Amino acid sequence: MPQSLAKNYIHLIFGTKYRTATIPTDLLTALHAYIGGTMKGLHCPVIVVGGMPDHVHALFMLDKNSSLSGVVERLKRATSKWMKAQSPECREFAWQDGYAAFSVSQLNLETVKHYIQDQEEHHKVKDYIGELKWFLDAYEVAYDERYL
Repeated sequence: MPQSLAKNYIHLIFGTKYRTATIPTDLLTALHAYIGGTMKGLHCPVIVVGGMPDHVHALFMLDKNSSLSGVVERLKRATSKWMKAQSPECREFAWQDGYAAFSVSQLNLETVKHYIQDQEEHHKVKDYIGELKWFLDAYEVAYDERYL
């Protein structure tokens, strides 16, 4: 019997519009939970979600029948709508247009999971753009700094 099998782990990073701290800290945990639920609905189970008031990290398994860009588009649309409904201060909330996504091997899942869980510690020494540049350089991804 023919079958299609896939197991693609993705480390997704995306930021708020203008990379400003527009996610209220008291909403971070709820937003991360909402992201988990949204991804479950997209058949892309989340391993961990974390982040800061200006960006999000999500480690998940990409559904074999979904495109990464489609999943990210639906996730950002749903979470933006959710954020706007949370409080008057979030009415203008928006995500940046782009995202960064990196493949993660089964052997490195725990390392990436702990990295995402320790976001507060990482950002004591490196801001979001510095972190993003580090990932892009580590994965040898060419980029234009004007668009970071």
